[in-house]
Formats: sequence, C-alpha cells, structure tokens
Amino acid sequence: MLNAGLELFRSHFYWIDFAIGVAAPLVAYALYRGGRIDRFMWGLFWLGFAIGLTWEVPMQVLNQMGDAWAVHRYVRPPPVHFSVIIVLHSCWDGGLFLLGVGLMRLIGRAPVFERFRAIELAVLIVWGQASELWVEMTSVSGEGWSYIPRPWNPALFKFNGQAITLMPQLIWLAAPMVFYFIALKLRGGRASERKGP
Repeated sequence: MLNAGLELFRSHFYWIDFAIGVAAPLVAYALYRGGRIDRFMWGLFWLGFAIGLTWEVPMQVLNQMGDAWAVHRYVRPPPVHFSVIIVLHSCWDGGLFLLGVGLMRLIGRAPVFERFRAIELAVLIVWGQASELWVEMTSVSGEGWSYIPRPWNPALFKFNGQAITLMPQLIWLAAPMVFYFIALKLRGGRASERKGP
C-alpha cells in the first residue's frame, strides 16, 4: 500500500508541484480579499515571489546552458517549459515566505515587522532552513530533481541515493534575512504614511 502511494506520488509529482505553485497566489489573494491578511501581508507574498526569482531564474538558465553549468538535474524531464517552472517555483517561494510570517505571528508578539526583533528573524531563518530541506527531500522522493554536488555546492548527506547539498540551504539562510529587513523597511514606510507629515 505504501509503495503504491509512493509510486502514485512519483508519477504525479510535477503536477502536484505545479498545483501548489498555482494555488499559492490564489490562496494569498483569497486571504487578502477575505480580510484574513491585510494589504501589507499581500505585498509580502509578492516580495517573497520577487526574492525567489533571484535564484529561480539563474538556476533554470544555467541548466539550459548544459551539464557543465547545471545546478540541478531532473530525474524525469518536467512536462513544461523552464520559464513556467521559474514562475511557479517563485510562487512557491512567496507562499513559503508568507507561511514563515504566519509562524512569526504565532510565536512572536503581534504586530510583526514594527521594529527589529531577533525572535522574528530567528523564526524566519529556522522556517527557511526546515522548508528548504523538506522541499529538497520531497523532490528527491518524488523523483523530480536533485542538486548536483560541486566544489561550490558540496553534499551534506545522502537521501534516497541522492545528495542533499549546501547551496540551497545557504540560499534559504540569506533569503529570510533579506526578506525580513526589506519588510521592516516597508512597514516603517507604511507607518510613516499613516502618521502623515
């Protein structure tokens, strides 16, 4: 039964992956329209999307340049053009950042992003590391893609016969910091607008 479920997951991996990428902005928009998140939080989804583009674009473009440049390899070829993967995986990134903000609100004191709080940044960093590891291990399990060990991207450990590498973890160490400090700046600007001259 378990093997049949895993085989079903593998055979539909890309469509599950893409469905989540499509759902992420739709769910964020529904939360915004329904008043569950404010305009600032809706904007944070798109900030996460934009930050995600900074690695999704180069990695996909390098992969198109051949094996010598490739950052990751596909176990099975994806059923769509690489530009679609860039957009959908950046939507994933926006959703992951927004989930991290949700954790910040649960663990820290509301409101978030009002001023620098180490706990807020720590939650984003821990969430970034955990979610990146989960995404990479899920991809390996689903026979989607795996990162290629290189001198600049060493293997950390093996999972299902594939290397789990350092570079994605470093990306998701730096990205939450960039996201957090930009969000602080944006919130500060919005607070200034509310106060007026």
